[in-house]
Amino acid sequence: MKALLINGSPHPNGCTFTALSLVKEQLEKEGIETEIVQIGTKDIRGCIGCRKCATLGHCIFSDIVNEIAPKLMEADGVIGSPVYFAGMNGTLVSFMDRLFYSTGDKRMKVGAAVVSSRRAGSVQTFNAINSYFTISQMPIASSRYWNEVHGYTKEDVMKDEEGVQTMRILGKNMAFLMKAIETQKEKEGLPEEEVPIHTHFMK
Repeated sequence: MKALLINGSPHPNGCTFTALSLVKEQLEKEGIETEIVQIGTKDIRGCIGCRKCATLGHCIFSDIVNEIAPKLMEADGVIGSPVYFAGMNGTLVSFMDRLFYSTGDKRMKVGAAVVSSRRAGSVQTFNAINSYFTISQMPIASSRYWNEVHGYTKEDVMKDEEGVQTMRILGKNMAFLMKAIETQKEKEGLPEEEVPIHTHFMK
């Protein structure tokens, strides 16, 4: 079993990375193969709504989004983001929009949002990341508190004892959920998929 941890921060060894590393450590203790991918400094343009991915099977723009897509499809995901103006940083928004729109069936992959902030804005960012999971039929791993750490430096993060514990428990809970779903998939497979119904409010 595999977990893909995506670091949306431009700082490869900063607060967000530190939080993800705590989750990674626990996942690996539980026997889950884990990889952290750094995307925060990449040049990633936003989705243009061309819908070419529906026929191509991948995004029309050839960049790190298409490199990461196969990793996501064979693993479960934890998305880590710093807080910029009470939300995700722009690079991660562009990455997530295109990654989730251009990839296929993600049902029953376990998702988890990890958020790092100096002081505030973490809950809005946490909710925004979770929206990608819930629209994709992905169960969300939780902890004893919202999955967040606080601090201005990675040293500050390690002093956030509650945040450190939250990350550790998140790793344990995510591993348990991944294993439970895998066991059920082996017994009965995924739930039967329904044909999507798309409506709008003009009629």
